[in-house]
This record gives sequence, C-alpha cells and structure tokens, in this order.
Amino acid sequence: MTGRGGRYAWLVLPVTALAVAVVGAIAIYADLAVDERHALAVLATPPRIGLAVLFVTALVGLVGYLAYRAVAASRAAASRMAEGVRLIAHGNPAHRLAAPSVAELAAVADAVNDLAQARSGLLAKSEVAAAAARARVDAERRRLAALISELDQAVVVCNLDGRILLYNAAAQALLGGMREGGEALGLGRSVFAVIDRALIRHAQEAMEDQGARGERESAHFITATPEGRLLRVHVAPVPGGDGAEAVRELAGYVLLLSDVTEAVDADVRRGALFQRLVETARAGLANIRAAIENLTEHPDMDAARRARFAAIIRDEAVNLSERVHRNALEAAEGQKARWPLEDMRGEDLLTLARRRIERRTGLKTRIEMVDPALWLSVDSYSVAQCLSYVALRLKDDYAIQEIRFRLVPVAGHAQLDLAWRGPPMSAETAFAWQSDPFTLGGEESTLTLEQVVERHDGEAWYSRDVPTQVAYFRLLLPLAATRAGALPRSALKSRPEFYDFDLFRRSPVTDALYERPLAGLAYTVFDTETTGLNPTEGDEIIAIGAVRIVNGRLITGETFASLVDPQRSVSASSMAIHGITPAALAGAPSIEEVLPRFHRFAEETVLVGHNAAFDMRFLELKEAQSGVRFTQPVLDTLLLSAVAHPASESHGLEDIAARLGIDVVGRHTAMGDAQVTAEAFLRLIPILAERGIRTLGEARAASERTYYARLKY
Repeated sequence: MTGRGGRYAWLVLPVTALAVAVVGAIAIYADLAVDERHALAVLATPPRIGLAVLFVTALVGLVGYLAYRAVAASRAAASRMAEGVRLIAHGNPAHRLAAPSVAELAAVADAVNDLAQARSGLLAKSEVAAAAARARVDAERRRLAALISELDQAVVVCNLDGRILLYNAAAQALLGGMREGGEALGLGRSVFAVIDRALIRHAQEAMEDQGARGERESAHFITATPEGRLLRVHVAPVPGGDGAEAVRELAGYVLLLSDVTEAVDADVRRGALFQRLVETARAGLANIRAAIENLTEHPDMDAARRARFAAIIRDEAVNLSERVHRNALEAAEGQKARWPLEDMRGEDLLTLARRRIERRTGLKTRIEMVDPALWLSVDSYSVAQCLSYVALRLKDDYAIQEIRFRLVPVAGHAQLDLAWRGPPMSAETAFAWQSDPFTLGGEESTLTLEQVVERHDGEAWYSRDVPTQVAYFRLLLPLAATRAGALPRSALKSRPEFYDFDLFRRSPVTDALYERPLAGLAYTVFDTETTGLNPTEGDEIIAIGAVRIVNGRLITGETFASLVDPQRSVSASSMAIHGITPAALAGAPSIEEVLPRFHRFAEETVLVGHNAAFDMRFLELKEAQSGVRFTQPVLDTLLLSAVAHPASESHGLEDIAARLGIDVVGRHTAMGDAQVTAEAFLRLIPILAERGIRTLGEARAASERTYYARLKY
C-alpha cells in the first residue's frame, strides 16, 4: 500500500483483534448466570483488573508490532520491486529482480523475471532488424559524409533555427580557425556564432518568398569574418514538403562558403592601378598634345623653340612609356599572385595542353613518355598557355609540324619536356621567348614563361640532343605533396563523424529553454580533475574533459580535453586517484587559456556533470581570473539518479553505471568520467520520462527536491 493509507496499514490487524475480543467478551457476559456474573465482578476489582488490562494491552501490542514488521517488510520489498521493474522497462533490460523474503512477492518477482527474459528475447530480435536498418542508413550516411568531406568547397547544413546539422572539413578549416581553439563549428551549435543572423534571415526570407511563387532559387551575400576576411556565401534551400509542397516549404538551408578576400583585394588593386595609369598618363598626353599643336600651328617657329617642344614630346613620351611599363609589370605580378596551384594528374595536364595546342595552332601532338602515377601541383591554365605559346613560335619560326611530350619524376620534381625534331635554335632566341608576353591566336597576356615558371618555383631551359637531332624546352614543376608516394586510401586517417540529419525536426524558436524536452536539447557533459578536494582552500583544476550530446546522440567526433597547469603542487592523495603527475602537467596551458576555450565549446548547451556542484564551484572561483562565466543551466546525474531510483541507497558513478549496464572505462580521468556520465545521462532520460519528468524545467525542479540538492562546496 502507498500514500496515507499505507502508513497505517499495520494497525488493521491489532485493531481488528481488539474489536473481536470486545464483541466476544460482551457476548460471553450476556450468557452468564447471576452467580457467574458475581464471580466475574469480583475478578474485575483491583488489582486483578489491572493485571487483566496489562495482559490484554501487551497481547495487542505484540500483535501490532508483528503486524508492523510484516507490513513494513512487504512495503520495502514492493518498493524495491517497483523500482527494479521500472529499471528493466526503461533503463537496463538485462536487470533482474532479486527474490524478496516475502513468499507471495517472491512469486511475483519470478514472474516479472520470466516476463523480462521473454522481453529480452523480443528486444534481441528487434535489435537485429534495427541493426540491419541502421546499417543501411549508416552506409548512406557514410557515402554522404565521404562525398561532402572530399569537397574543396566549404559546406554547412542548417535547420531553420540556424542549428548546424552537417559540416565538412573545408568548413572547419575556413570557419573553425576564426576563433581560438577552433570550436566555432559543431553539431547542434548555432551558425549565427560565425555568420551574421540578419544576413541569413534575409536570405531565408528571400527563399521563402520564391517558394511562395513556386520557384526554387538560392540567395547570395558577402560577409566579413572577425579577422576581416571576406566570405562569399551561397545559400541553397532544403525542401521540407513532398510533391508540390517541396518547393513552398523549407526544412533548412545549405551554406556554400568561399574565401574571396584575395580576389576582392586583387580587384581593388587592379582598379587602383588603372586609376593611377589614367591619372599619370593624362598629364603627359596633355603636354605632348600641346607641344604637337604648337609645332603644327607655328611652322615658322625658330629652331630653339622647336627643339624645346621636341624635347618636351620626347621626355613626356619616355616618362609615359616607363609608367606604362611599370604598371604592366605590377599588373603581371598581381595576376601571377592570384594563380591557384591545384593537384592534378600529370596525364590530365598533358591532355589539356595537347587539346589546346591542336586547337590553337593546328600542330600534331603525341605523348612519348609519361608516368601515369605522377601528380603535380600546378596552375594548369598558365602551364597550358606556356606550352601553347612555345608550340606556336616553333611552328611560325621553324616550321615544326609535330610536338612530343615527356613527363617523368626527377629528383623531387616533375620533368616536363616539349620536344621536336628540326633545325637548332640559338640560346638567345630561347631566352627571348621566355621573356616575351604570351600572344596566341588573338589572345594576349602580360604573363611570360619566365613568370609562370617562377610562380611554380621551377626552372626552364632549352637544350638539344645532337646525336638524335631532338631539341626540347624542359620545365621543372612541383610534385603534389599529398600525392607523391601517396598512401593507400585505407591507410589514411578515418573521417570524423560530420553528419546528423535527425535535427531537421523543428522546435519553436520562442520555446523557453526550461520548457524544451530533455531529449531535444544539446548538452556538454564534462568532468574535472583537481589538485585536491577543497576549491576554497586553494585547490586547482588540472584537467578538463567534455563530450557533446546532440539530439539524444553522443557525438564521438566532438570532444574537449586539456590538461591545466595548476601552478601549485598536486596532493599525493589526488595523484593516487587520477594518476596525473607534475611531470605530465609541465608545459600545460594555464587556466586563463583553457577556460575560455572550454566556454566556447560548451556555449549554447546545457551542462551535465556528476556531482556537478563540486566542478561548478571550481569554475565559479575562476570567473574573474579567466574572464568567462558559465551561465547555462546545469544538470547533475547524481541528483537525477536519486530522482529516478529513490529506493537505491548509493548514487556514485560506478553504482549508477552498474545499475544501467554501462561499462566503465577510463575511470578517474576527466575524459573517461565525462564519457561514462554522458552514457548514464542518456539512459536516465527515459526513466525520468516514465516518472513524468520530460522537460529541463521538470528535471531541475525534481533535482532540487532531493536531499543531495542541499550539498554545497
């Protein structure tokens, strides 16, 4: 029995016995004869009546005590059984009830264990089917992750609330480095931490307006990073409906990002260069024009004046020529600086060059020798321009009809030969060709072969093999660093997990955090190791470990782990627990460096810890020193375990893990304890839901009602 009635259940038996005794005594007294009643009256006089009352009271008390013990034992056993049943149903299906001492309840426990065993069998069968389904989904996710990860384009996928659902390595490199520690990106984080909210909202509204018209277009904008770099952002919609509604409804958006800082700067420099050329040329041309007009309008001008005007024309023309030359060189340098070097297969470069030469010059080309495994790091367009230019000069000046290519690795470089048979060429002619700007089929460029080779940190020269009568231009080009002696694909580091599409399910933006379901929040589960157990007496943090939970999943690819130099000694008792020695802490960053990084890692999430009041006290004492304050809500698995399992006496991390069937690995390390705490928290959520605790606010309120909530450090 439970509640108010359950408290007094033990009184039922003694009160019933007393009532029966009273009724029986009245019935017996009514049936007695007069003399028998007289004898009874004599017995009812003191002190005999006192002995009788004492005897009856003792008898009733004994019966009551025995009844109390029996009911209390039954109640405790029933409470433990109820808690065990909940644990089997919602936390640990492998848990089994211990046989209570009450025979009737023991039979119930056996029946529950039989039912649990049958349920485990059904769960095992369901898990096999679910595992097969998950394998298919995971295969699709891996293919998608591989595809996205290989893209050079930075990709970020968000839901309509701006929460990041997917990002690739290029996005991490582009956006993650914007903030110290590289924690700008993360699953479940807000993209507004790195891109202005107003810009994305404007793009989102534009896409929604297009969808309302039945169109499916994208949006673009330019934004600046805190470091002043410029990003071009292409925003593409993710449809949220089926059929015709797919165009009108949005489930999220894809951001494609490019760093255009250099391109924009180059455009600005080109504009400034052109403006300077115009301004400097205007004055010189005006002087030349005035001098010419004076000479033509005054043909009878004396020789001295005519000589002065001629000198003006000569000087201005020379100055103008020099300025144009300087600007041309500056333009060439600017263009050269913009060339991107790309990894490409050597065979592909030769294919590109051959196609260009045959189309532009009409020469025949063929490949004489090439290493098919050779990869280069080149600007393919400018190299193809070089080769086409040389081929055209050979055709025009020496009537060459065929060009042959050789491409092989030599001494850490790629040796590219453009070879031909024909008359010899002078070294002076070859040198002049390297210094002349490209001109090819009406296409002119300020670049030269010499500049292209310099950009590639290579060399170029002309040579001739006299015995075979074969001449060649030889270029040394850089090998692709990541391809030379490339590792087999399987030996490369596995890709991190960058995907989670479950977060496409929307939640109202206006929902208060306390009203959000526990299963739908993002969490940072953390633990600290310290020099001792007294934060207010000078003990310091020496390690912080943390993991992230997003959408009910432990994100293995996003963790935080750092040792911290405590700038004080570590107690022997603490070292015996966590094993972190002063030698291990030598060279570790200070708490002023580590806490801001951890703060960024944990922002916009709910903090979760075991015995969290202890860890939070250490963090609070470092607010002034580190300049950061942790203001987000905190949940404590110690308190939540007391809520979920009130009949259990111990709520240590090992005890919780044992109850929930969690393997404990890396105990008493910050990262190991954070991992175990995260797994325990995930398994506590459904148990709490069964008790009616489903939101963050309800979990906080229930925690505060436990005895442990009164602990202070």
